[in-house]
Amino acid sequence: MEKENFIVQLVKSPWRLKMFFIKNLPMAFISGLKVVSFDQQSASVRIPFNYVNKNPFRSMYFGSQSIAAELSTGLLAMAAIYQVSQNVSMLVLTMKSSFLKKATSAVTFTCEDGTLFAKTVQIAIETGEGQTITSKSIGKNEEGIIVSEFEFTWTFKLKTNRA
Repeated sequence: MEKENFIVQLVKSPWRLKMFFIKNLPMAFISGLKVVSFDQQSASVRIPFNYVNKNPFRSMYFGSQSIAAELSTGLLAMAAIYQVSQNVSMLVLTMKSSFLKKATSAVTFTCEDGTLFAKTVQIAIETGEGQTITSKSIGKNEEGIIVSEFEFTWTFKLKTNRA
């Protein structure tokens, strides 16, 4: 796969995505995450409400929601990195969440910060300095009601080759 098309090819192939999850994100595979939509500006990830993702209070466990929310931002972060020719590292620095309603059905998390990720990666490359951004992912239930919101602060840094 070409580097610049890796993420797009990954999310368009359910088989490749499942293999990626098994190898790199086993909890995403176990939780049943599905990429609903993806382009350079936004990503949506759905997590089902099932036995694996529930808590004792008959709703979805907050940790399960955070897996899906992080992936909706992480896909955009990875896409921004795969579009450049330099090696750039990425890492989640902080996470903040708000739970507004019990999640008692599948939840779809959407992040629309793709342009922000691309700009931040470009600044990290141009300046050679680490950059941070805060990205938001909003989770809605099957009725379209917001059940939770997550903010992830991502860091990007140009990798230097050491001899």
